Amino acid sequence: MRRLPSPSVGPYAPPVPERELTAVSADGSRLHTELHGPEDAPAVLLAHGWVCSTAFWAPVVRALAADHRVIVYDQRGHGRSPAPGPGGYSTHALADDLVAVLEAALPPGRRAVLAGHSMGGMTLMAAADRPALRERAAAAVLCSTGASRLVDRSLVVPLRSPRARARMHRVLLGSRAPLGPVTPLAKRLVRYATMGPGADPAAVDACARILHACPRAVRGGWGRVLLDLELEARVGELTMPTAVIVGTADRLTPPEHADALAAALPHCTGLIELPGLGHMTPVEDPEAVTGVIRGLVEEFGTSRPTTTAEAKEQTT
Repeated sequence: MRRLPSPSVGPYAPPVPERELTAVSADGSRLHTELHGPEDAPAVLLAHGWVCSTAFWAPVVRALAADHRVIVYDQRGHGRSPAPGPGGYSTHALADDLVAVLEAALPPGRRAVLAGHSMGGMTLMAAADRPALRERAAAAVLCSTGASRLVDRSLVVPLRSPRARARMHRVLLGSRAPLGPVTPLAKRLVRYATMGPGADPAAVDACARILHACPRAVRGGWGRVLLDLELEARVGELTMPTAVIVGTADRLTPPEHADALAAALPHCTGLIELPGLGHMTPVEDPEAVTGVIRGLVEEFGTSRPTTTAEAKEQTT
């Protein structure tokens, strides 16, 4: 299994898990899963985004693990989860994998607050119609993510023409070009594309190491899934209490995505805008993201699932 070239010390260094296990998805894909914190504490599951890994959540895991059971896993092909075979890249597979991790890592009857960043948020949306998600999710966080029109709304390529900009974003998302070593130039590009202008240099370095560690075939495979992502119909099926987080300087999934999600969710607990932050909000401001998760755990972590009718009543 691959070991990621992550920082070995400091807030961005991945903490040592209390336990590791392998969840097996519906098609046999094996998913590296880590458990942190006390076994009997309120549970939180964190799903990372495109070309990231469990290491991405390091500062959030460190903040939560003292008094929460924190579950993190590598999406298929990322980190220490093997790449899928042909046909193994799809939103359906993302949903299957999330269900597999929930069933493997949560004891029967236990529920968790689920937080997904970027493609991790799309994973929650993709699984919205799964009974297992509704039974196991006490609440959810959609962080720096969108449900559709990713290439049309992205602002990474600074072109005036929306059509030309979308074409360039399609090329970038589906590219298999090697990223090469983590150089000062590479870190400047990572900061520009994925983070706010005031990002901590150590955070930029950590994110660059994580992104560059993703195999280019996996990057391209999932990038092609994101090109034509269409999950708008699933957002309304996320009936559990759900918070939305976005950085105001997010170029990959700009705030209009968050606005659309908040408007479509049956039970949106709030839209949290983080001024000046980019796409990597859990790394750029782990305290803010952790605070939202803690708030949901305290309010909904032990409640029974909310029905669609109840959710509608609570939002009217």
